[in-house]
Amino acid sequence: MKKINRVRKSQEFQDVIHKGKKQANASFVFYRVKKKEAQARIGISLSKKIGHAVDRNKYKRQVRMMCQDLIDFDSYAYDVILIIRFGYRELSYEDNKNNLEKLLTDTTIG
Repeated sequence: MKKINRVRKSQEFQDVIHKGKKQANASFVFYRVKKKEAQARIGISLSKKIGHAVDRNKYKRQVRMMCQDLIDFDSYAYDVILIIRFGYRELSYEDNKNNLEKLLTDTTIG
């Protein structure tokens, strides 16, 4: 996932979380708002309680790859914040990817 497709500033994270629509499942908490930039952006966050730094970085890399596979950043209409939950560790990569895909395609919150 390219850096231009990432939400990086703390204030932008807070704006999406406070103004966005929320949805959750076993692996993720998902916030989204209509995009302001030309391309959609994704921000990924997780708690220090989930694991050591090596594990947290692994989970973030996996989620970035999932997003890269599932999202066309030019046509997707939202900026997204994904918060990885404790349940992420207990499911396989494919199960987590399916959970993310369901959140991305669900149109009931938009």
